[in-house]
Amino acid sequence: MPQPPELPERTHTRIAQSYLSLTPEVRIRKYEDLAGDTPASYDLTLKSEGTIAREEIIKPLTAEEYAILLRMGGDLPPIVKEHRTYEYQGFVLEFSSVDAERPEGFTYAEVEFPTLEDARAFEAPDWFGEETTEQQGFRMKSYWKKTRLDS
Repeated sequence: MPQPPELPERTHTRIAQSYLSLTPEVRIRKYEDLAGDTPASYDLTLKSEGTIAREEIIKPLTAEEYAILLRMGGDLPPIVKEHRTYEYQGFVLEFSSVDAERPEGFTYAEVEFPTLEDARAFEAPDWFGEETTEQQGFRMKSYWKKTRLDS
């Protein structure tokens, strides 16, 4: 996975992400720390519709709850992300390589902002690539549907 130029890595995680519902968006995740020895963790996330600003609720899960929900979702193979974070211009920059072993895999960068004003004022460097925040079809749930449900 490409790395941003000269930025120290903060975290390195493998994320397994599955969906229980696309509308409303309900997903489950398993996090594995690849940079240390922190035990795996799990969560359930509900996300609102929207583009640049979305509401979300995140609740922790046990390994057992995660396994049950994975089965309830059809035991489809999760999206696998190799996820790294960096400090960039006072914000957290996230780089993810998605399904690297699959032909449709891809890499993307994302920055989470504390306010909408911060997001709108941010000027992404050229090495970020194409801006897709407000474009239809560039959500992870769209990728899930295309690669897990429609294939």
